[in-house]
Amino acid sequence: MTESFEDIPRLYTAIAEWLALLVYIRLNRHRMGEARFWVLSLCFLLVQIAFLVLTDNVPIYLWIPCMVVAVLLMFCFICTCCDISPVTSGYFCVRAAILAEFAAALEWQLHYFIRLQLGWDGLISDTLLLILVYGIVFGFMFFLERKRRDNYQRLTITKKELLSVVAIGLGVFLMSNLSYVYTNTPFSGQFAMDIFNTRTLVDLGGVTILFAYHVQRSELHMKYELDAINNVLQNQFVQYQQSRESIEIVGRKYHDLKHLIAALRNEPDPAKRAAWIDEIESDIQDYELLTQTGNKVLDTVLMGKRVTCRQYGISLTMVVDGGLLDFMHVMDICSVFGNALDNAIECVREIENTEKRLIHVSVSRQKGFLMILFENYCERRFEFQDALPATTKPDAVYHGFGLKSIQSTVQKYNGTITIQTKDNWWELKVLIPLQKG
Repeated sequence: MTESFEDIPRLYTAIAEWLALLVYIRLNRHRMGEARFWVLSLCFLLVQIAFLVLTDNVPIYLWIPCMVVAVLLMFCFICTCCDISPVTSGYFCVRAAILAEFAAALEWQLHYFIRLQLGWDGLISDTLLLILVYGIVFGFMFFLERKRRDNYQRLTITKKELLSVVAIGLGVFLMSNLSYVYTNTPFSGQFAMDIFNTRTLVDLGGVTILFAYHVQRSELHMKYELDAINNVLQNQFVQYQQSRESIEIVGRKYHDLKHLIAALRNEPDPAKRAAWIDEIESDIQDYELLTQTGNKVLDTVLMGKRVTCRQYGISLTMVVDGGLLDFMHVMDICSVFGNALDNAIECVREIENTEKRLIHVSVSRQKGFLMILFENYCERRFEFQDALPATTKPDAVYHGFGLKSIQSTVQKYNGTITIQTKDNWWELKVLIPLQKG
């Protein structure tokens, strides 16, 4: 190399890495309170500064291992502070590392240029430049990321996505620092400003690529989630149509049975005849009671679910004023009641004691609100994520859309859903404001 220069002070690098982590940690769910978080945050900053400063003059062959350890410290910090999976933590750790590299490279390039061109070289000017550049870079990045903060609350990173981000980050890091390790390559610079330009521009490209990747994957996942919710809604509507057709057939059969009762009375055995007639009349009465909620769509949905409950020995009780649902679209009624009851049935059918297989549904008016309440006995333990229980299916990325479909449907009517689990009872409550008149 034909020109010697000072590299970025390790203190500046440690501060950049700390600030980059704060950008992403503040956007994710926390594991701890504010006071404890800031104490831990300052401790990490001191540890990172101490490690990077102490390893400043290590031989070149130890430089990359030291950088790996620094990134691992960042990973441990974000895992400790955020209530997210290790895979998701690794995803944000890589993004924070590249963002820190860019901020530190940009600040030091400007520092070097100002010192040579303007002759400004002092503690005050250096500190002001550091605050200005870091404030702009990390403040702007936090502003961009915060606009997409809702996506962070539902973010689930897969291992393949993590590997993609690691590959991008590793490539950016190696190319931006190549000139500091090997000078005699086609991609290395020979002069200080060439090296600075290469590092800053490559790091800027890395930050841009990783941000674009994040935006693209978020939009694709959102599109997939909306498609999945719509599919769930459509499936419930198809089930409703099939149940309606089946119930119409059954209804005709029951109607025919009414005419057969008179013929059955000619059975010579009085005891057998009476028992047969009582059984048929009881079935007819049960059928008539199940289809008189005041809403034909709801009648059909509940009738279909009642048949399923009988197959698994589940006791389904209802106190329903179906007339309150007249303002809701057919598919919305199918979505709310179909998905909620499917979840309840799936939960209670696993209970060995058939006496505890209990589901209760109520629909009523409560102080200007339509209240729909689903209750069932439950022996599971759920972990909640964004006010909704995390799916118990093995593939969490591609399941759990039943409750999301209910939530999406209820929000169309400016309503809310709340879920509580207490004393082995699951409660899903839907509140929708009713318009006057």
